Amino acid sequence: MSKNFESVIGLEVHVEMKTDSKMFCGCTTSFGGAPNTHVCPVCSGLPGTLPVLNKKAVDYAIQTALALNCRITELSKFSRKNYFYPDLDKGYQISQYDLPLAVAGHIFVGTDDQMEKIRINRVHLEEDAGKLVHFGTISTTPYSLVDYNRAGVPLMEIVSEPDIRSSEQAKSYLEKLKAILRFIGVSDCKMEEGSLRCDANISIRKAGSQEFGTKVEIKNLNSFRAVAKSIEYEIARQESAVLAGERIIQETRTWDENQGITLSMRSKEEAHDYRYFPEPDLVPIVTNEAWIEEQRKLLPELPDARVSRYMETYQLSKYDADLLTADPEVGVFFDAAMTMYTDSKAVANWINGDLMYHLNENGMEIKDNPLTPEQLTGMLQMMDQGIISGKIAKQVFAEMFISGKSAEQVVKEKGLTQISDASVLEEIVATVIQDNPQSVEDFLSGKERAAGFLVGQIMKATKGKANPGLVNELLMNQLKKISEKK
Repeated sequence: MSKNFESVIGLEVHVEMKTDSKMFCGCTTSFGGAPNTHVCPVCSGLPGTLPVLNKKAVDYAIQTALALNCRITELSKFSRKNYFYPDLDKGYQISQYDLPLAVAGHIFVGTDDQMEKIRINRVHLEEDAGKLVHFGTISTTPYSLVDYNRAGVPLMEIVSEPDIRSSEQAKSYLEKLKAILRFIGVSDCKMEEGSLRCDANISIRKAGSQEFGTKVEIKNLNSFRAVAKSIEYEIARQESAVLAGERIIQETRTWDENQGITLSMRSKEEAHDYRYFPEPDLVPIVTNEAWIEEQRKLLPELPDARVSRYMETYQLSKYDADLLTADPEVGVFFDAAMTMYTDSKAVANWINGDLMYHLNENGMEIKDNPLTPEQLTGMLQMMDQGIISGKIAKQVFAEMFISGKSAEQVVKEKGLTQISDASVLEEIVATVIQDNPQSVEDFLSGKERAAGFLVGQIMKATKGKANPGLVNELLMNQLKKISEKK
């Protein structure tokens, strides 16, 4: 974006809660299953049925609101949001409108140098809709079928104020929000399963202006990458249009991942009338201090608090601490390792580096991790004792990840013990020097990089098992003696 314009972004995040049953009936919320098997007369909206509110969903929403620094309203109620769409079997959605459960919250995103406050407008409860499944063609006509298994699943909508100013900040906001939700355990936040979805409202205005531009909404973004890329594209599209003298149309657009563009879905030039009215079959939700405090006590250590603890207690950088708190289970692994080992930086490096690499390579989450903190710290202790080198440790770690064996077992079975016997290494160093006279001459004439080549040859001869520090010491001693003779 040019310096002449400023983007204004607000996000509406839809979060499926991790309850066992749906919002207003006893149907399972399990993901998957044969289409239209997780349904009943209540979530299908059949005549004569009555909804019954899932208290666990309300508890989870209160916990979320508290974690987002919101004010819990004393009185909230449900309304019927009327619209007609194939995935909405009742012809209306039970949602909260004018009296939401919580309002006026905030979270902070950014770095130590520049933390930005993103305000939360509201957190409200509603039921999820079904899902359209699109297929190829019947003859030449594309077609879609409807799966209502998801209809009625407890949903929270978390609406930010238009405080976000870039795609990077939007991504950071979503990452922080996801971390909070996973820490408190109210949702699995699996975007690939639709547990976390996002709508982005985007407009641009002249730099320094306080007036909002015409807002465009991008619907149903289901990955952080899609959020960032669609926002970047939409900002550029609106800026080009304004510079060309075109008028921005208030509309709903969709993100086409394959083309990398947003496409118009429908105009919103005229406000859509959902004909909200109070849900006649549900009483209002009345909260009190006792209920709120009961839920507050259930909150665990939140991401910001854990980041501060890691920085203060273990002197980690904010970067390392942020990585360790992206998933609550990663922090649990780190904390367990730190009860058995003292070098916090080494533990953080191996978790954020090799462990995350192997998990990603195998499509696994930290909860599926075959390694234990005891195995990691056992390997680090072997490095400290000089039994294995850093290079060998990477081999050991990879084998531990595959086999689940301890570092001691892997080293013994693979014969990976580090060679730290000076007399053995002296002979190997002497042989490498004798076999590489040109490199020796290069080093003696001032080309220090030649020493690196010689070290590499020594490590190659020992299959990476030589103690690197001892190799360097012995090599320099022998080269010094050669130099003195000349």
